[in-house]
Amino acid sequence: MSARRVKVGMAGLGRMGARHARNLAFRIPGAELVAGNSPSTEEREWASRELGAARVYADYAELLADRDVEAVFIATPTTEHATQIIAALEAGKHVFCEKPTSLALADCLRVEEVARRHPKLKAMIGYVRRFDPSYRDAYARVAQGAIGTPFLVKSQTTDKHDPSGFFVKFAPKSGGIFLDMSVHDIDTARWFLGGIRPLRAFATGTVAVHEGLKACGDLDNGVAMVEFEGGKMAVLQASRTMPHGHETSAEITGTTGRLTIGAGARSNRVEIADGTGIRHECTPTFYERFEEAFLLELSAFVDAVRDDTPLPLSLRDATEATRIGLAIQQSLATRRSVDIEPSA
Repeated sequence: MSARRVKVGMAGLGRMGARHARNLAFRIPGAELVAGNSPSTEEREWASRELGAARVYADYAELLADRDVEAVFIATPTTEHATQIIAALEAGKHVFCEKPTSLALADCLRVEEVARRHPKLKAMIGYVRRFDPSYRDAYARVAQGAIGTPFLVKSQTTDKHDPSGFFVKFAPKSGGIFLDMSVHDIDTARWFLGGIRPLRAFATGTVAVHEGLKACGDLDNGVAMVEFEGGKMAVLQASRTMPHGHETSAEITGTTGRLTIGAGARSNRVEIADGTGIRHECTPTFYERFEEAFLLELSAFVDAVRDDTPLPLSLRDATEATRIGLAIQQSLATRRSVDIEPSA
């Protein structure tokens, strides 16, 4: 492995971008954070003060014009992803982008096309569960035949209830609960089922708490089912209203057994017994649950750049997650099952 450090620039310094920027600046040995980008004056000042970033730009084009920046990490609004990925590639930069590639399938395919024209550049979308030690252990066991042939994946992403409804104002641009939250579960299902072709999708859901979501046709709780070729299936649950904490889990059933990942949502191994009963504390948000995985994900990308090795997942993987997510959202809107068109 090369000892050199990859010089990186962070585009987007909000909730997720700030976390990635901190990791790149202080916790990823193979990376050197040399620049940042945000339209927010407050976020730019924070990056200069807290991260020691030598250059912080208001304009994304200025970040791309910085000759020191070898790789761009993107954590901007989803509506900007495809355009910014393409611009980075055409500027000669490696690019890592938070999920999803886009809310439009045509844009996902356009990103793939541009990436093919730049084969020496690395481009990856952040599907973090593929890097979580527990998910990776389960995947290795499935690959070794521990549960026979997998045919059913149940996967859920359920967030702790936020009474403020902070996410409601972002809902109109999120693509809907299944593209915003369940796209990770979709990718998990494809991963464990071997990347096989999806055939049909059906979804249903409700607004259980946050009435403000009705204005943009979104939900705070939903369930979807996807049928894959060969009779394989996935059942996906998304929720923004869990009272106890964030809970991400998956169950993979095969012909000779079953594996469960993440059941119980424990923040640690402490169990409390008192007058209210016996309990344990839960992970408060997705970041605490996957903090190690986010580090491993960024490290894997940085190592692929500096050693010119293959990436652990492809842009096509990300495109297919969006393709299935769009079919699920269409099913929700039409209240019918939706046939999923095959990829080109």
